[in-house]
Amino acid sequence: MHRRIIGLESEYGFLFVNRGDRIFPPERALEYLFQGIMSNSWSRDAFLPNGARIYQDTGSHPEYSTPECDSVRDVVLFDKAGERILSRAAERVARVLLREGIEGEIHILKNNTDSAGNSYGCHENYLIDRSVTFWRLSRSLIPFFVTRQIVTGAGGLVRDAEDHVRFVISPRALHIREKISCSTTSSRPIINTRDEPHSDPQKYRRLHIIVGDSNMSEVSDLLKVATTALVLEVVEAGGISDRMSLEDPIAAIRKISEDPSLTVRVRLESGMELTALEIQRIYLEACQEYFAREGTEDSIRDILSLWERILSELSRGDESLGREIDWMIKWQLLDSYRKGRHHSWEDPEMSMLDYQYHDVDEHRGVYNLLLRQGKVVRIALDREIEEAMETPPKTTRARLRGEHIRAALAEHRSFTVDWTYMRLNDSPQETFFWMDPFTATEP
Repeated sequence: MHRRIIGLESEYGFLFVNRGDRIFPPERALEYLFQGIMSNSWSRDAFLPNGARIYQDTGSHPEYSTPECDSVRDVVLFDKAGERILSRAAERVARVLLREGIEGEIHILKNNTDSAGNSYGCHENYLIDRSVTFWRLSRSLIPFFVTRQIVTGAGGLVRDAEDHVRFVISPRALHIREKISCSTTSSRPIINTRDEPHSDPQKYRRLHIIVGDSNMSEVSDLLKVATTALVLEVVEAGGISDRMSLEDPIAAIRKISEDPSLTVRVRLESGMELTALEIQRIYLEACQEYFAREGTEDSIRDILSLWERILSELSRGDESLGREIDWMIKWQLLDSYRKGRHHSWEDPEMSMLDYQYHDVDEHRGVYNLLLRQGKVVRIALDREIEEAMETPPKTTRARLRGEHIRAALAEHRSFTVDWTYMRLNDSPQETFFWMDPFTATEP
């Protein structure tokens, strides 16, 4: 597989709950959170020494962008590092507030919806060659993204207009309104047309995907970016084409999300009707054929084997997936809790457990509790995640950014930084440019 820059942007839900007599505004708690991450300033938009960016999005919640990665495993490591950075910042803020006589809890949730019906995004970014025809690429990829949720969906409870609650595979899927659009909020599309390559615009563009769920499961997180990278390469090489085009992708993505049995069929433009499993298998087989012909590295073979196994186990309804992919982990957790407590799906405790699954607190979050108990399969090692909290990827531009930020902080220098440059603001003013995201060293 040819080298590609990949990154994730995760929007986090933020909640501050007062527990004592002294009222403290949530907005101030959010200010303290950013101070806990960048203790040298009150900035709410900062690049970190690990090359990542964290900022306050739309005034109400934090968003974390991984540094540029050129391996899918690094994407998972740095995505999980973002969870821990926020979790530990929240712990520090809670201690500071307690010293000031303010009792309360900060909850940071890596999920996609809240009780008010808002949707938070997990945006994927893939660097592609400018010469690739964007519209043909998008048309070929849309059926893949519509059906990919059966592997990468976060799972969740949703309430309809009649106040009935049901479990869906992908909460995010229900907020998608268009196939392709420049918007990310009012008319959320599967593929966003934003053209900000953060590199040489003559050579590259950035494929911006906003259809996916935020994942707690490392397996789902890996498959989200890894299968997409493989399919993208096949489509770029002229494979798959648009023979899988769906008659109505927006209706299809909702039908699939609302069917945990995975039996619903969606209609293609050709008139053929297939299940999400069948469509995913077609993409898998196209990747297997392409990489068998072009040559398969061990890492690619591992991803293809994992993808094939997960699809096979989904087709059998294998309960072991309750240790691997998010929506199955959550389905088994909620269903077991419901039956054990004799609850209905509408019970408020069910919704609370749904949200608690996504709490990034290392001690309180339900997914992290399952992780400590050895009940979920892992991709990353703790020591690797800890390292990713401080150290950028070694093989991309993020290494240069991280090293310069670390040096500037150590010397108490004022600086301005973005994806492609860093400027020292005090005398003598210097500006460093990094237009090539594949470059990890400089003279």
